[in-house]
Amino acid sequence: MSQSAMGIGAAHAAGTEASPYGIPSKKLAMWLFITADAATFGAMLFAYGYLRIANPDWTRPFGFWPTIVNGIVMTVVLLTSSLTMVAAVAAAQSGRVSASVRWLGATILLGIAFAALHLREWLAMIGDGWRLFQNPMGGSPLFGAAFFGITGLHLLHVICGVVVIGAITIGFRRGRFDAGHVETTALYWHFVDLVWMFVFPLVYLMNVR
Repeated sequence: MSQSAMGIGAAHAAGTEASPYGIPSKKLAMWLFITADAATFGAMLFAYGYLRIANPDWTRPFGFWPTIVNGIVMTVVLLTSSLTMVAAVAAAQSGRVSASVRWLGATILLGIAFAALHLREWLAMIGDGWRLFQNPMGGSPLFGAAFFGITGLHLLHVICGVVVIGAITIGFRRGRFDAGHVETTALYWHFVDLVWMFVFPLVYLMNVR
C-alpha cells in the first residue's frame, strides 16, 4: 500500500474515532457550554443579591396580580415544555420520528408562548416608566438594570433555544440529524428551564410588595 493511501486511511480512521471521554463529542461540547453558561448566570444572580442587600431602598414593585400570576403561568409553560422535550427524546431514541417531531413542535410552541408572555410583561413595565436606570417608584434605579439584565439574558436563551429546536426538528424529520442531536438539544432546553427556577423566586417572588 502506498504512503498516500495509508495517509488517507489514517485520516479517515481519525475522523471516525470514538470520543476518548466515553461521551459523544456534541454532547460533551453541550455540557461544557452549559457549565460556562451556568457560571455566567450564577455571577449575575450573585451580583443581583449583593445589590439587593446593599441598597436599603430596594424597590418591591410586583403585585400578586398581574405580575406574579403571569410569572406562575410562565413557569408552568416552561416546565411543561421540559416534559414535551423529554417525550421528544424518548420518541427519537425509540425510532418514532413522527411522534418525536410532534413533541418537538409542542416544545417550540410552548417556548414561543413563554417568550410572548415575557415580552408582554416587559412592555407593560416599560409603559409604566421602567428603564435600565430609571425607577418610576422612586427607589434604587439599579432595580431596572438588574431585572432587565437577568430576565433579558434568560429570554435570549429561550429565543435561541426555540430557533435551534426548530432547526433540529426540520433536520431530524429529513434524516439529516439523529436521536443524539435531539438529546443534546434537550440538555440545553432543560438547562434554560432550570435557570428560570432560580430567576423566578429571586427576582419576582422576593420583590412582591
